[in-house]
Amino acid sequence: MSTNDTIYTTNGQIATLVFNRQNSRNAMTWEMYDALAAACEKVDTDPDIRVFVLRGADDRAFIAGTDISQFQNLRTTADALAYEDRLEQVVDRLEQVTKPTIARVQGAAVGGGCVIAIACDLRICGPDARFGVPVARTLGNCLSAANCARLLDLVGPARLKDILFTARLIEAPEALTVGLATQVVEATALDDTVSDTAEIIAANAPLTIQATKEAVRRVQAHRRLSSGLDHDLINNCYTSHDFREAVKSFLAKQQANWTGR
Repeated sequence: MSTNDTIYTTNGQIATLVFNRQNSRNAMTWEMYDALAAACEKVDTDPDIRVFVLRGADDRAFIAGTDISQFQNLRTTADALAYEDRLEQVVDRLEQVTKPTIARVQGAAVGGGCVIAIACDLRICGPDARFGVPVARTLGNCLSAANCARLLDLVGPARLKDILFTARLIEAPEALTVGLATQVVEATALDDTVSDTAEIIAANAPLTIQATKEAVRRVQAHRRLSSGLDHDLINNCYTSHDFREAVKSFLAKQQANWTGR
């Protein structure tokens, strides 16, 4: 489960996966996504584990999205759908972990990092936590319908549109108000709060918790689009001229020039 950029550890009944690509604010490579999926399998098959915690290695970022360099060769409809399908497999696997999941968020949880955080059951945050999916400002791609649904479940349709239309980042106090954060605590109390919450959950009836988590997941899944009904939307964004040029601009640290093509 551990790689050069992820560290998987256990402490009693608590498993932790640390995203440890600090020079890139933990921007996710495919190896890191695969390590997350493998950690989910380990957590589910280890009878001693009761809670799974995800966190960044330091407090500059939880996860600052997907590594944009991986988009340089994305050109076709097949490329776009393969990317979103592969991402959804990992996020769906995280969502279906049978043990409670806690995202410890301090710093940026942006793009893919925001999606990973909202796929967790709880998000315990420090004062510098920031959530957002600023693709309308950065790349010109889009969220899949499944990830829109995950965000929609937490914040509702009007706030979802506000977050995506404006491409702004939601600071910790607002994140708590709108439902993105479960708790916001002082930075000095963050680790203890995560640990204490995990220990409280681990001490409770595991079958009750599993049943509650799965019931909520099934209700949410029932409301989502059938597979493939968002493919035209993904294709329109990912195969556009705007997306190709925005990837180049992002990697060159320049502002994208939007044309609508």
